[in-house]
Order: sequence, then structure tokens, then C-alpha cells
Amino acid sequence: MHVLIINGSPRVKAYSNTDKILEKFTAGMSENGVTFEQYEVADAKQWEKMREAYYNNSRIIIALPLYVECIPGRLMEFLETLEPKNDGTGMAFILQSGFAEGIQLRCGEAYLEILARKLGCEYLGTLVKGDNFSIRFFEGEQRERVTGPYTEMGREYAKNGDFKSEACKRFTGPEVFPAHIRFLVGLLQKTFAKKMFKKIARNFGCTKALDYRPYS
Repeated sequence: MHVLIINGSPRVKAYSNTDKILEKFTAGMSENGVTFEQYEVADAKQWEKMREAYYNNSRIIIALPLYVECIPGRLMEFLETLEPKNDGTGMAFILQSGFAEGIQLRCGEAYLEILARKLGCEYLGTLVKGDNFSIRFFEGEQRERVTGPYTEMGREYAKNGDFKSEACKRFTGPEVFPAHIRFLVGLLQKTFAKKMFKKIARNFGCTKALDYRPYS
């Protein structure tokens, strides 16, 4: 089996959580002879080859981040250049997000099923996983704890050719946190996480408070 993988993140590879996830996923997927080619939507110079690969491959995985409830505009811009295939091609998705609860990604998942049909492809499921915000800020073992499990999901895809297995469904984790966890998360958000986000914002060059509202 040969698979076309499209990294739908608008970020360049160095800053793309999706790319780091794909490194682990493809390592597991290719263990038993599955081959792949990968392209980055963030690099417009790859678009022509990516379109050609889209038309020439019968197995496609599109991996992307979910920003709040939005598919990246850069990915949508590329997809609008494609014609429906209608040739039996199978299309699956890897949908990742910073939100930890599975329910936060279900709207995006439902849209991707529609998208596969719009592109004339058979929908082969979506691997849904949140709680990935920290990936590019961590190194070594801390990053491995988050990205490492994707290696097993790569093996799962190689075995089944889709993301419809019970193992893939369990991979999402909790659909909704129980009440006591939601309380603790809220408390952390107001204390430790708030300080962490302020530090990250300063590193990005922000000079205003995160809740700054210039037009209110």
C-alpha cells in the first residue's frame, strides 16, 4: 500500500505540531512495508506536485489542526484547486487540536466526512485527538509522551487501511471531562496556565495583555 499524506497545517515544518505528529505516525505506518509521500500545504511551491499526487494516488490522508472550530484557510485554499476524483479513492484524516476533550473536535470531524464526499472520495474515517497544544514547546521525553502514541496509530492504519477500528475510537480519549476534572482545569487556567500563556505571548512578541480589547 502506498499513501499520499498532506500536512494541512499552515505553519512551516519547524513550528508545526501536525508535522511532529506525522513523524511518529508514519514511523509506525511504514514498519510493515507501507510506503508514503508527504507534502506540506504551507509551502506553495509544493502545490503543483501535491495536486499531481492527489490525482495519481488511491489512498490519501490529510492531517490538520483544528483552530477553535475552523479548518485552516491555507488548506481550504489548496483544496479549492482540486477536482472531485470519483474513482474509488479512499480518503482519511488526522484531526488534532489543543483542546483536550473529544467533543471539541466533533464539528470538524463531521465536516471532514462531507469534504471527502465533495472530493469524490470514499470516507475512511478520522483519527481524532486533542491535547496537543504543548508539542512544539516540549522536547525529549515530554514531547514523546504526547506524540509517541501516534506510532501505534500508524500501525493500526497500515493494518486496516482506515481509522474506523475501536482502537482508533479509543485513541481520542475522554469525550467530556467529569465535573471534578473540569473544576481543576478551570482553576489551573486561572493560575498556572495563565502565567504560562503570558510567557508564551511575550516570546511571540506580544506587548499587550492577553485579554486586551482595543475596540470595546
